[in-house]
Amino acid sequence: MEETPRSVGEASTTNFVVARPSAKTDDAVTMRGCGFGNFGVDREELRRRIVMPEYLRLAMQDCIKRKDSTAVPDHLVLPGAAAATEELAHHAPMVVFINPKSGGRHGPVLKERLQQLMSEEQVFDLTEVKPHEFVRYGLACLETIAAKGDECARECRERMRIMVAGGDGTVGWVLGCVGELHKEGKSHIPPVGVIPLGTGNDLSRSFNWGGAFPFAWRSAMKRTLHRATLGPVAKLDSWSIVVSMPSGEVVDPPYSLKPSEETALDQALDADKDVPPKAKSYEGVFYNYFSIGMDAQVAYGFHHLRNEKPYLAQGPVTNKIIYSSYSCTQGWFCTPCVSNPGLRGLRNIMKIHIKKANCSEWEEILIPKSVRSIVVLNLDNYGSGRHPWGSLKPNYLEKRGFVEAHCDDGLIEIFGLKQGWHASFVMAQIITAKHIAQAAAIRFELRGGDWKDAFLQMDGEPWKQPMKTDYSTFVEIKKVPFQSLMINGE
Repeated sequence: MEETPRSVGEASTTNFVVARPSAKTDDAVTMRGCGFGNFGVDREELRRRIVMPEYLRLAMQDCIKRKDSTAVPDHLVLPGAAAATEELAHHAPMVVFINPKSGGRHGPVLKERLQQLMSEEQVFDLTEVKPHEFVRYGLACLETIAAKGDECARECRERMRIMVAGGDGTVGWVLGCVGELHKEGKSHIPPVGVIPLGTGNDLSRSFNWGGAFPFAWRSAMKRTLHRATLGPVAKLDSWSIVVSMPSGEVVDPPYSLKPSEETALDQALDADKDVPPKAKSYEGVFYNYFSIGMDAQVAYGFHHLRNEKPYLAQGPVTNKIIYSSYSCTQGWFCTPCVSNPGLRGLRNIMKIHIKKANCSEWEEILIPKSVRSIVVLNLDNYGSGRHPWGSLKPNYLEKRGFVEAHCDDGLIEIFGLKQGWHASFVMAQIITAKHIAQAAAIRFELRGGDWKDAFLQMDGEPWKQPMKTDYSTFVEIKKVPFQSLMINGE
């Protein structure tokens, strides 16, 4: 499982902030995120700030290609290169990952522009170089060279920043791979910023990088990279997920959900009678949200259509239109919960147990009868910048035993969506979602019957989860003990 990095090892001058934009500032945040500002950025000055010395770039490229960082060829290591360290005193060496499938396939054009602004070796196409390869061989290459006394390599490794051009799922993928550094006990974890190319871009919105691909992207890209060199570093909770199911496999699971040999369920909750003798387990990490139900079913249909007919997905607006059409055709709007066993409320097939803050005991939470989607939300933003949890008044918070929601408070919010009409009003921010609970840990128990499959998704990556009638399928969510580091675009 790809863990989340802890907030250690940043330079002493790093300022940690928590990004908590309000709904009233969304438009301004989006404009800033798109790179529109009242200042110009000198291209050569930007290049001096973010580009690494050529010998280090070539050495990293070679190690990634060979998938070996232990032996850097001598001709790629310059003797006396420490002299270049003074020039890095105010630099923020940077790499960019691009998902060419995001943002209406703008990736290739954006890749060319970024290579003009920085260097070819510091721009990675995710179809060619995976983030874990960069972490294991690229960053490790700098460490190998630094171990030989090269101060320039050491400075580049310690000051490294990463930008991700893609949607929320792509950003989460990179964050998970960067988290591998914690397992190895590394003391410097590169913070991650976002160039929003996805459909919703809620992770990008939450850290002030905006919610859409900029129209004037050529000039905006310079400003975005400039802000990435100066932006303070914020903390982000991340959540581990374990799916334990009876014999069988998930077909085409998201890349962030990996098979696991052990079933790491919390033994404090007695569920022995429902746990199968042999279970198949999957593990993953999410940063934005996890959901079960009709919304995940709609996302699943959209996801497969986009893969089968990529020419239909030409950008965020087109994606949202297609997405909305799926919501109508799947029966969320027009089919009453009771008319079809396959479309009834989640209460009939699921139980929820939670652990509250500073509590070791599991507590069962009643699912409202009419709820057809359960969403577990880490960020303030959801569904392209909406705020379904809402800004709750102090009296209501006290009455429900809630606290104000933040992305670094160690708690996660659980809410429900009813019919599609209810979800539409929630997305229009006319009403808030159905508040269910705040929790430090969650366990969902799913049992089949009339339902043969359930639909689940995390951070925009949906899958179909097979269910059995004899034994339960468990989904357990717990906070990763170490927080991710995000560059705040303010």
